[in-house]
Amino acid sequence: MTIDELLALSIEKPSADVYRQAKAVFDSIAKPIDGFGDFEDIICRIASIQGNISPDISKRALVIMIADNGVVAEGVSQTARDVTKKVAALMGKNKSTVGIMTSGEVDIIPINIGIDSDEPIEGIRDMKVRRGSGNIVRECAMSEDECLRAIQTGMDVAKECRRYGIIATGEMGIGNTTSSTALLCALCGLDPQAVTGRGAGLSDEALARKTDVIKRALEFHKLDRSGFSDGTAADPVCDAQDMKDVQTYTFNALCSVGGLDIAGLAGLFIGAAVYHLPIVIDGMITAVAALTAERLAGGCRHYMIASHKGRERGVAEALSRLGLKSVIDGNMALGEGSGGVILFPVIEMIMNVYNSGTRFESAQIRQYERFDK
Repeated sequence: MTIDELLALSIEKPSADVYRQAKAVFDSIAKPIDGFGDFEDIICRIASIQGNISPDISKRALVIMIADNGVVAEGVSQTARDVTKKVAALMGKNKSTVGIMTSGEVDIIPINIGIDSDEPIEGIRDMKVRRGSGNIVRECAMSEDECLRAIQTGMDVAKECRRYGIIATGEMGIGNTTSSTALLCALCGLDPQAVTGRGAGLSDEALARKTDVIKRALEFHKLDRSGFSDGTAADPVCDAQDMKDVQTYTFNALCSVGGLDIAGLAGLFIGAAVYHLPIVIDGMITAVAALTAERLAGGCRHYMIASHKGRERGVAEALSRLGLKSVIDGNMALGEGSGGVILFPVIEMIMNVYNSGTRFESAQIRQYERFDK
């Protein structure tokens, strides 16, 4: 895939007609109007994405992009970069946190897109673009070709996932809250002081160092500027030329301060939109990847579902730019796709009501009337 081919992608909107039909199904169930609130919207969106009034999410997967980040050399994490490989080895055996959480009910697809090692890891799919990203305060995270390859990898995985009704996104990579925060600041014109979080855990001194590293990276790559419009209804892109500028700037920012995992996830989000697949955002890194995907291929956000609010301060900012609302507020900061897999059983419960709930007619109860338009 070339940069021109990437930026020329056209994303089709999910079916508005199927969404309305699904909402009518919920309204026919013997319960208050919009009784399940945002969860009803999620089911209706899944139906519209699949183009089917009877959506199927019985087959679910979690795709985890794993990569090392060169910026770890700047002391932005309390752990060494080899922890990425060690956790990946646990993932390959379904012994990492998310593997234990799912207990085999979700197909976990861990992808080595940039671990800093040539050793094969049992249970991990090797789709490595390079051994870790560059140190973003001294060089680009990756070349344009490497970035395109990472995006294409994500899109290829999305294509393979068409057999699933829904997929969640996850990541693993020591230092990736630094790269994702730098990218978020670059895309949105934010001050790192306002959105930099503690990641897996930092002292006040280490947090200040991490914030300074992000500032230096933005200055080094000349990305400390106001962000572009994101194409949401509240902040529309005015014309085609503006959109091309947004896309080009986004791609350059991703190459400069992003990570291989972020690029792969961005490709996964784009691919999900191309193949009409509902895709769940987890925390900070996947949220920034989702925003990146939307900036590269406008319309991807219509296929995204936000799972949890997250403890990192940048999550809410990224979701707001996407026009999405998380439905779980658990003060989580785990990663690995944990928020997505927590959301799955909740969605399944509401889906059971959607499919089998008692209807007003059969209960001989007068149906509630909807007054909103």
